[in-house]
Amino acid sequence: MESKPGATSLTLLGRGITMSDAPRPCRISPNGCPKSSNPQLAPVFGEPMNPVIFQRVATFRQSWQPKCLYWSRMTSSSIARLAFTLIVSGPFAFSLAAEDAMGELKELLAEALQNNPEIVAAQKRYEAARQRPSQVSSLPDPMFSPGYASSGRPWPGAGLGMQPTSNIGFMISQEFPFPGKRKLQGGMAVKEAEAEFQQYQQAQLSVVSRLKQAYYRRAYAFAAVDVIDRNLALLQKLLKITEARYSVGKAAQQDVFKSQTQLAILETKRVRLEREKGAREAEIFSLLNRRPGGALPKPADLKPLSAIVNLEQLYESARQNSPMLHRDEKMIQRAELAVNMARKEYYPDYAVKAGYFNMGRMPDMYQVSVDFKIPLYFFRKQRPAVAEQAQNLIQSRKTYEATNQSLHFRIKDDHLMAETSAQLVKLYGQTVIPQASFALESSLASYETGAVDFLSVLMNYATVVEYEMNYYEELQNYYLALSRLEEMTGRPLIQ
Repeated sequence: MESKPGATSLTLLGRGITMSDAPRPCRISPNGCPKSSNPQLAPVFGEPMNPVIFQRVATFRQSWQPKCLYWSRMTSSSIARLAFTLIVSGPFAFSLAAEDAMGELKELLAEALQNNPEIVAAQKRYEAARQRPSQVSSLPDPMFSPGYASSGRPWPGAGLGMQPTSNIGFMISQEFPFPGKRKLQGGMAVKEAEAEFQQYQQAQLSVVSRLKQAYYRRAYAFAAVDVIDRNLALLQKLLKITEARYSVGKAAQQDVFKSQTQLAILETKRVRLEREKGAREAEIFSLLNRRPGGALPKPADLKPLSAIVNLEQLYESARQNSPMLHRDEKMIQRAELAVNMARKEYYPDYAVKAGYFNMGRMPDMYQVSVDFKIPLYFFRKQRPAVAEQAQNLIQSRKTYEATNQSLHFRIKDDHLMAETSAQLVKLYGQTVIPQASFALESSLASYETGAVDFLSVLMNYATVVEYEMNYYEELQNYYLALSRLEEMTGRPLIQ
């Protein structure tokens, strides 16, 4: 590309942008701001501008009326090119592969629900708990007691038929709890099993939420690395321009050092993000119960979703679906049965015994008896037991209240975070980043003519990078908040 006399050629991201030191004609609109000679702002880099992007740029220019401090030295072509580089390749350019990414996420979730060891362990605890009700509600095992009584000699049958105390026989005994106790014990075991089922459901929601959060954090790391790589290329081109200007005495040496420092800062951020990508990939493998060392495909860019459910609906969903609340409800019901069981202990259990004894030539002997347990020491055993279970019932009710209050707080907190992040994503994407990009665009042109110093250009550049990173960070926070809300409410919010 040949440069015109008196012009400096600046190539950004491999595309030629020529900025002239000489004043250029600028068409002025009635509002006093520059007006493009081509209302379509096309062609840009040899290609027509995307109508959606053009509409965003046009809307932005209509809503933001600059004072035209540096616009007289810039052409509409250079404005369009730099806007395309900084804006179109930034957070507005969402990948059409988002649906494929959601399909990939669904496959990961299905694999986690099937293979995650925490979920399997919780399922086995529930299946084990289901076996307890029939055990505790059954009668105690009967007792069979064979024996003999002899007279004159110690061996069996001595004196049998001759002495009335000699006999050979057996006894059978069966212990019976007081009526109602077995039903209460079975009911308590049923409630414990139902609580374990809620724990199993909570384990599923927890693993799903953690997997989604790890997935979205990894997606953020990829997006942030893309932002840094894109801006590293721009900064490297700017460094070359600064070095060229320094070599002819038009820039200070500190400008070169500042550019190199900014490059190093971006590299440190990139190193941290690469570590984050690896850590989140390892977390996903852990949740999937895969062996480490595999690889996952690159996730698609996150994109803003529609408005989330209002707060009252989230509260209602938590009340109906939250396994944590349902588990505490089951424990309250179990504690109520335990209080009734403790009161039943005031009533005696009993055992029925029956026996048959062979007396030889004498008539056979039969024996039947009933043994009662007398709660004689009720003031040391049964009364404190009732008080203990009553306190456990109060504790269960307060635990439910604490869980409910904690859920309300966490739902409100994450709902506010999701709302705030959604608003910030909109502000960054529609206002802050375009304004910062135009500020950088203006300062680049003014730097070519010497109207502003290099520090202003570098500050505007760093601002654009920071705002783009903030955009994706808030988008990440939005998805993380929705993932936690799904865990607490049991309601799908990310489709």
